[in-house]
Amino acid sequence: MANKIFKGLPSKAYTDRDFWNKECKSVFLNNWVFVGFAHELKNIGDVIPITVAEQPILLVKNSKQKILAYHNVCSHRCLILVDQPKNIKKIISCPYHAWSYDLDGNLLASPHFGGTNNHNPNGFNKKRNGLKSIRIKIWHDWIFININNKALPFDKYAATLIKQLKNINLKNIKAVATLDFGNISTNWKFLIENFIEPYHVQFVHKKTTSQPLRDHYTIVDGNCYGSGVDLKEEDSSSESLSVSSKYLSLFPNFIIGTYYPGQLGVYLNNPLKPGITFQKRIIYTTEGHNLNKNEINNQKNLWWKVHKEDHEICERLQLGRSSPVSKNGGLLSPHWENSVRAFHKIMIKSMKK
Repeated sequence: MANKIFKGLPSKAYTDRDFWNKECKSVFLNNWVFVGFAHELKNIGDVIPITVAEQPILLVKNSKQKILAYHNVCSHRCLILVDQPKNIKKIISCPYHAWSYDLDGNLLASPHFGGTNNHNPNGFNKKRNGLKSIRIKIWHDWIFININNKALPFDKYAATLIKQLKNINLKNIKAVATLDFGNISTNWKFLIENFIEPYHVQFVHKKTTSQPLRDHYTIVDGNCYGSGVDLKEEDSSSESLSVSSKYLSLFPNFIIGTYYPGQLGVYLNNPLKPGITFQKRIIYTTEGHNLNKNEINNQKNLWWKVHKEDHEICERLQLGRSSPVSKNGGLLSPHWENSVRAFHKIMIKSMKK
């Protein structure tokens, strides 16, 4: 069985609107979806509007320095409340009829709702008409939400990933750089699949890395999967990617790379449409390892080149799915792409729930 060659997901999994709609109603509702970085909500009143499964959602930092998530719609006429990241101070105000909410989602004002100067008509309960909250988990610097409240507790859901990272002190990480790639013309699954298989590295990244295929291995551990590379001779300077690393994903869309000595990369992959994904990467240092300004710039330049190589490949994968040849899926290496096979199996299982 270990040497059996499997087909990948069919073309419709990457291109079809009906398949996308099913993903939105299952994968992105039932599981813990990665949606943002806690350090980007620095101050009380900071808000970031996001979209998950085509649903408008609002991340808010409240007066107790706690990050909360709400459906980003007014309880009155369901208008989107916030349309861009900003600081709203203490009040979330609807621009349509001036209904307002505090940072904990409580409805504060519904002006003239029952007529002139009648703000609270009979039968209207303000306490029941605040913002609708969403289950949220802040794990270190990373924000996850579970829209339908059906996922396991996060510590159980992410147990295998946590185990894989047990030798890294995640309590002492520092965000040092941001790479905002914007929208990429590919399905979100291609970005995940490309990240977790090592087969492409010596071909796609031959100009930017020195990590021979023979030194790689794959990782399949529950709903965590990926690959790793152990090098006997390493160049740990900031200008080189010749280092021992692990490339891990937590289903569905969380990606983390660990790079010796003392660096992490975490990717936000936000699926927007069947063929469009927003991606951002944050570079972190871990305890005891620092980068100066020049080293940080070198790292940004290096990773920008590496990921642009990946993006070109993923966009070409997307284009290839328009061919009838790809209707039933391509082939998966039984050795190098068993991590991709594991991801596909979890995808199928999740969509059947």
